[in-house]
Formats: sequence, C-alpha cells, structure tokens
Amino acid sequence: MTKITAIIPTLNEEIHIGDAIKSVSFADEIIVIDSYSTDKTLEIAEKLNVKIIKRKFDDFSSQKNFAIDQATHAWIYILDADERVTPALEKEILDVVKNPKDFVGYNIRRITYFAGKNIKYGGVQNDRVIRLFLKDFCKYDGALVHEKINFKGKIGVLKQNIEHYTFRDYNHYINKLNRYSTLKSEELFSKGKSTVSLFHFIIKPSARFIKHYFIKLGFLDGYAGLIFAKTQSYGVLSRYIKLWLLTKKS
Repeated sequence: MTKITAIIPTLNEEIHIGDAIKSVSFADEIIVIDSYSTDKTLEIAEKLNVKIIKRKFDDFSSQKNFAIDQATHAWIYILDADERVTPALEKEILDVVKNPKDFVGYNIRRITYFAGKNIKYGGVQNDRVIRLFLKDFCKYDGALVHEKINFKGKIGVLKQNIEHYTFRDYNHYINKLNRYSTLKSEELFSKGKSTVSLFHFIIKPSARFIKHYFIKLGFLDGYAGLIFAKTQSYGVLSRYIKLWLLTKKS
C-alpha cells in the first residue's frame, strides 16, 4: 500500500519533461502517457527509463484514467509536465502514504511561476489540486479542459507546495493556450452553444483581463501580472473565435 505510481500526461513537452520526471524520481513507477508528441518529449523520456504509453487524446479525464488503470501501485501521483515536486513535498508524500490517516487523497497547493516570477496574485492565490490519491477511491471526470476528481472518502491537505512553471517559453505557452481554447470551443459546440456575438469577442475577454489584473490584484505582480492577465484574456478571445468558426463550418 505504500508504493507510488507517478503519472505524467504529455504532448510536446520537451522543455519540461526531463525536469518533471526527475522531480518524481522517488516514485516506484513512472508512467508518461503521451498524446503522440512530435518534438523530443519521448526521446528525452526514454533515456530516463520510464514506462511510456502512447494514446490518442480525447479528453484529460479519459487520458488520466487510462494511465491510472495501467498503474501497478495503489497510490497515484499525477504530475503535469510543467509542475515540480520539491524535496520537502517529496518527503511529505512519502510520509503520508505510510500513514494516510484514513484519507483517500490529498489536496496540494500550487505555487505558480510565470515569466520567471513567483505569481502571488491574479487568481492563483488559492490554487489547490488533488494530485496524490488511492486509485481505487478516486477517478477523473468532467469536461475536456476542466476535469475534476470524484472521490469516495476523505481528502486531506498537504503542507508543502507544488512548483508550477506555467510559463518558461513564450511559444510553448501560447501553444498551450491555443490547445486549451480549441478543446473548450469544441466542448461548447458539442453542448449546442453556437451563438457568438460581439459580447463574446469584446466583453468576455475584457472581463477576464479585469478579473485577473484588477479584481484578483494581478497588478501587484508587476509586468508578469500584466502579461498573465493579457494571455488569459487572449485565451478567452481565441476560444470564441474558434467556436464561431466551428459554427460557420457546420
């Protein structure tokens, strides 16, 4: 019951994958589930002696659940490629799996780094995610983009943090936003939400910027906070442009 399988979903993560794998080297098994990367992601992963599974991407929940089903061990740690487990978090993880205190999973706070700066505002202040859990009690469910974990039992909270390097390369980050906006537009379209107006092109992106930069105090993070708010706004605009294109095509 104390052994851990770490799972890392990937698609073109060559700038992250090496450091990501090394940060979970404490795990008894590491699985990289890849959506057919076209960069050097798999080449790098193969050199680090991890288990690689290739699977066509349909949605994040299905992708992660598939990898969980292939896991050898009861405890699962899900690591996004742009996240890192610190030595302090590693120690806490190893301690709690030995004595879980009836918890079936644990919430962990993420500390976000964007453009080389630790972002403290802009909406990331209370960013917590369930990353460590028992596979027999927890499964992913939900939308294409914003998947969540359904769990049967109690969820605890770890004291240590995940380091989240959401922005290390501009092109990589924009590609990530574009991928998410494509998935979100497809999700909206599949739900029959096909009406797009100037409200979606102007008001919603502007509202997203105001939310992150002013309401969530992103301006306190300086230029990094400004860039973060602008890129979030771009992601919303891109989503509705793609939804409009899908509507026109249909």
